[in-house]
Amino acid sequence: MKQRGVTVWFTGLSGAGKTTISQAVSKRLVDAGCKLEILDGDIVRTNLTKGLGFSKEDRDENVRRIGFVSTLLTRHDAIVLVSAISPYRDIRNEVRERVGNFVEVFVNAPLSVCEDRDVKGLYKKARTGEIPNFTGVSDPYEAPENPEIECRTDLESEEESVEKVISTLKEMGYLLED
Repeated sequence: MKQRGVTVWFTGLSGAGKTTISQAVSKRLVDAGCKLEILDGDIVRTNLTKGLGFSKEDRDENVRRIGFVSTLLTRHDAIVLVSAISPYRDIRNEVRERVGNFVEVFVNAPLSVCEDRDVKGLYKKARTGEIPNFTGVSDPYEAPENPEIECRTDLESEEESVEKVISTLKEMGYLLED
């Protein structure tokens, strides 16, 4: 499969399924011979953005740094799969403008579903005040207004979500059959 560089930005609440879907998309793309990179929010925070907290300013800086790396990779025709909560619409739109070839994927699941899936116990800690500024509990999440793709992980299977992403990348000309 031939490809054009693009950043595919998975945004949504903790536990919505961003990492799960991006990893499954990655497997499909690698199996098709695509070159790509994954920038997962949790991994980026332990390396590229270590030391940043969870204030709005720090979250924005975290997203800007991920966006900077995405821009570099996208320019070199890599497919970049970003999986990051990135709760604020304005900074996601800023990164969209900077990257250019950008596909926003809103990984959407109700807060109650995300809390039920929470294997790390983060929501429970946020509800007791142990974790301040937690997105969806004590800090807002601003859903995308016009994402290219919306994956309703409470209503569709992982494979249905993955197929939406792959199909949209083909429709937009980022993936081309040999």
